[in-house]
Amino acid sequence: MKPSKQHVLLLWILLSSTVINAVEPFSSFKIPNFTETWNSFWGESCNSYWISFNQTGLKADLENKLFGQHIASDIIFKSVSGFMNDDNPKKPLVLSLHGPTGTGKNFVSQLIADNIYKKGYHSKFVHVFSATLHFPHRSEIVTYKSQLQEWIKNGVTNCERSVFIFDEMNQIPPGVIDSIKPYLDYGKVEGVFFQKSIIIFLSNTGADQIAKTAVDFWKNGKDREEMMLKDFESFISPIVFNSDQSSFSKSTLIDSCLLDVFIPFLPLEYKHVVQCAMAAMRDKGRQPDENVADRAARSLVYYPKLEKVFAVSGCKTVANRVHLYR
Repeated sequence: MKPSKQHVLLLWILLSSTVINAVEPFSSFKIPNFTETWNSFWGESCNSYWISFNQTGLKADLENKLFGQHIASDIIFKSVSGFMNDDNPKKPLVLSLHGPTGTGKNFVSQLIADNIYKKGYHSKFVHVFSATLHFPHRSEIVTYKSQLQEWIKNGVTNCERSVFIFDEMNQIPPGVIDSIKPYLDYGKVEGVFFQKSIIIFLSNTGADQIAKTAVDFWKNGKDREEMMLKDFESFISPIVFNSDQSSFSKSTLIDSCLLDVFIPFLPLEYKHVVQCAMAAMRDKGRQPDENVADRAARSLVYYPKLEKVFAVSGCKTVANRVHLYR
């Protein structure tokens, strides 16, 4: 007869107790961590062992791993920290991240997950939706709405502290995302509580205007760190709402003020690309080399055409480019 998990676990407990008693005189013996073994044995669950917000870790990651995004770092840290430290939030936390490609929108969503879940971004409670994978055809909007509602409901039913990340928002057919309005608006739907979940939208919509604002600041001789959220809030929301190419086009989520904050991601300068290259080498276990980082950064295309200040693709290709300049 095949032993059940309960039998195997009971046997482990008995053996551990015997071993511990037998070797107790030896101070070098490391006593097995029962809690850790128990949780690892049963797999990831929706409990405090697997889900524990690391506020200090998030702050450090945003400061040391996300480059050139002082506005995003500040807003995201305050928003996530305040939400996760609230035992009874009134509604889910909904963040909409906007900016050019390669500026850190996907990366920062991973940092958030890494500091909430023991398994980080790979936790089964982190749900990532891609426009091209999950919502590829505009002719299937009705089907997508029904599927999305079911996915969100099932995710939160399994764990109220779930994170939902929508990538390529600018490519999701308009109207689809409005299907989740009841979950953001009422908190409890059909006996399921949604208040403790986090929803993150990632989009390039508004990127051109964000880049233009950054260029104007630079041309006017202003320091990059002088840019504030208020310099972008006035135009991001209207652009997102009125654009025919936006998934939020005429969205009831915006009309009902259910998106907590639109966060701009600024175009990256040469110095930020160098920082990305150095970080990429560290992540790959290589000794960071400033010469390699410099060459990788200088190989990118920059704009405006004459001044060449901001990287067109940000840090998107840097991790692979460092291999070219060893």
